[in-house]
Amino acid sequence: MLSPQTRPRRACHDSKFDVRSSKSGRPSPICDLRSLQRKRSAFTLIELLVVLGIIALLMVLVVPAFTNIKSGTDVTSAANTIKGTLDTARTYAMTNSTYIWVGFFEENVSNPSSPNLDTPAVGRVIMSIVASKDGTNIYGSGSGEIDPTKLIQVGKLTKIEKVHLWTHTDTPSGTGSTFDTRPIVASAYCIGNSTPADSTTPFRYPVGSPAPAAQYTFRKMIEFSAGGQARINNSTNSPQTAAEIALEPTHGSVAPTSPPSNVVAVQITGFAGDVKIYRK
Repeated sequence: MLSPQTRPRRACHDSKFDVRSSKSGRPSPICDLRSLQRKRSAFTLIELLVVLGIIALLMVLVVPAFTNIKSGTDVTSAANTIKGTLDTARTYAMTNSTYIWVGFFEENVSNPSSPNLDTPAVGRVIMSIVASKDGTNIYGSGSGEIDPTKLIQVGKLTKIEKVHLWTHTDTPSGTGSTFDTRPIVASAYCIGNSTPADSTTPFRYPVGSPAPAAQYTFRKMIEFSAGGQARINNSTNSPQTAAEIALEPTHGSVAPTSPPSNVVAVQITGFAGDVKIYRK
């Protein structure tokens, strides 16, 4: 029979120490205290529910802020897309010594089918680039739709959602390089939601010979000459120092009742064709 000194000892729950009472042979109070502390360190169901509730509350408060940030990012991305389209059109006109037109069309984004004529025409902006086949200004100073058989399509249609074409109602000072101090552009030379910029010589999509059935008719457009000069052709039909395409974010097909804080204006100078983005 083994003596008390040689009996196998019962291990304490502590992995590093086997602390035993010298008289009883049982784990010492210190060992029992450590086990109790480990039990108390675990989360109870009520504690977990409280933590989950706090996380849910924080999500409710934080998500709208992220939604606003995402909305602002969408408008900035749209402005960059428009800038890229204008730069592409101008480069094509100068490289190929031809006239080129960039058309803007807006439709109801609530209808997944495109094209559509649903009202209000808000939420999805579509752009198309067409060029003169023979390099001449094929409509001259006349009016009426440009003959689609004399046009070629440059690239594919570009569609941008969650934005609305907006004619500015603010009065920038024209003295600086920020949104509030950007150059002043008359509404007649703004591609927006008002009619002064509607062209008297619209073009259709698609183009070609024989003339295909029209899916879109672009009545708001910017023209580039072979020298790279930009202008808006409408009833005023006069040279401009600058043209502007303004955008505001939308949620569905509802346009903001007043200009939101993240409006963006894309301006292009008439003679140099330089494109600049102004963010509010």
